[in-house]
Amino acid sequence: MSMTYEECVKACLECLKECNICLDACLKEDDVKMMVDCIRLDRICADICSLAAQAMLSNSPSLAEICELCANICEKCGAECQKHSHHDHCKKCAEACFKCAEACRQMAS
Repeated sequence: MSMTYEECVKACLECLKECNICLDACLKEDDVKMMVDCIRLDRICADICSLAAQAMLSNSPSLAEICELCANICEKCGAECQKHSHHDHCKKCAEACFKCAEACRQMAS
């Protein structure tokens, strides 16, 4: 496994972790309704990060497409989390999402 693979897998797993932490924390916010889009995107982002990591580890023939999709979803999730950056969990999640998006873009090309 090349270094790029390892870095990208690491970015995906970190993003998956931050999305799950963010999702859980959003559910505990006083105004959960305001966090609905964030919660939805956290969930799908965690799922695609998991899939992308698995695709890299198994050398999937669909790797480029999965990484491209992962990058797009990470960017959407990061942008949504940025709107709530007064919450520490959203701020950390946005950073992890953008880092993962960049890594997956490189992997897809």
